[in-house]
Amino acid sequence: MHRKAFLVFAVLALAATAAAAQTATQGVTKNEIVLGSIQDLSGPIAAFGKQSRMGMQLRIDEINEQGGINGRKIRLIVEDSAYDPKKAVLAAQKLVNQDKIFVMVGHIGTAQNMAAMPVQFEKNVINFMPLTAAREMYEPFHRLKFAFLSSYYDQIRAALPKLAKEKNTRKVCAHYQDDEFGLEVLRGAEAGLKTMGMELAEKTTYKRGATDFSSQVAKLKSSGCELVVMGTIIRETIGTIAESKKTGYNPVFLGSAAAYTDLIHKLGGKAMDGFYATHSTAHPYLDEASQPMRFWATKYKTKFNEDPTVFSAYAYNIMDAFIAAAQKAGPTLTTDTFIKAMDTLVVKPDIFGSPEASFGPQKRLGSNLSRLSQIQDGRWKVVSDYVSP
Repeated sequence: MHRKAFLVFAVLALAATAAAAQTATQGVTKNEIVLGSIQDLSGPIAAFGKQSRMGMQLRIDEINEQGGINGRKIRLIVEDSAYDPKKAVLAAQKLVNQDKIFVMVGHIGTAQNMAAMPVQFEKNVINFMPLTAAREMYEPFHRLKFAFLSSYYDQIRAALPKLAKEKNTRKVCAHYQDDEFGLEVLRGAEAGLKTMGMELAEKTTYKRGATDFSSQVAKLKSSGCELVVMGTIIRETIGTIAESKKTGYNPVFLGSAAAYTDLIHKLGGKAMDGFYATHSTAHPYLDEASQPMRFWATKYKTKFNEDPTVFSAYAYNIMDAFIAAAQKAGPTLTTDTFIKAMDTLVVKPDIFGSPEASFGPQKRLGSNLSRLSQIQDGRWKVVSDYVSP
């Protein structure tokens, strides 16, 4: 009789354990929340990847020093994609299946995210605020997608008509990377010009990794373009503008948030003065007039022995938003409670000048606002208010 009772108890205990294992949320234990991120640590935008990792880690260290989130410390595992979509898939598989991450945070790159998201979604892992301004990060709607960057499309669509009118431009051209990123900038330019009853006078493209832009510049120059929309990142922005200046061609150049980095003026020098780019978060200079930003920049430099960049700020903000939502979700942290918390989350404007962001059951982009900055005397200066497309 006792043996029977013991066996019944053992079966019930095993069933309860199995049920608990099934309902337990991956990456969340009594003492820890495990997060994953995929960065470029060895490829063409490794500088961005390194800065992103440090920005997230700074905010993690701050919250962990305060005792964590409802008693749980955050542990971040970062994998390197080298900016290669195939490697991003392998990194996602490791993080999701082996490391059992709760959420993927701040994954960098458009094609890389597109490749990795199916791996995550199959295991109910949220893609949280990736470092790309592609519309696919929130469209089509998916409950596991949360984005924070106004799209390249919306940025250019909003900024171009305003700048073209201000400069009294008659001919606008586009010079863009021959991939999905470049095409999004192109589409934004076309949509923005349509509101003015204009069309692009010329289009030139280049393959990812190109270093010679002489033929493209010659084509733009011969077409008499007065404003060139740039679907470029770092090296291509600098190379195109330098080649133009060399040939005595000086149109207005407008880039997207992909080109809003201090590396443009640091590597390109004086020739980059006058270049415009769209963005939402401001680059944090150490001698910034804003005391809170200056304090934050000094704290970052003290910890990592490097000046912070806009990618440091993006990543810090991403982790700050994650912490806010996880705290709001309460002690029982699951994918469902986290999503429920995000659905009513409002992120207030921050020290970097980013606009307020809010999410909802059908709203997966925090804010579609962006503004314009220009390189003046070797540093970025904000030259417009926020505009919506």
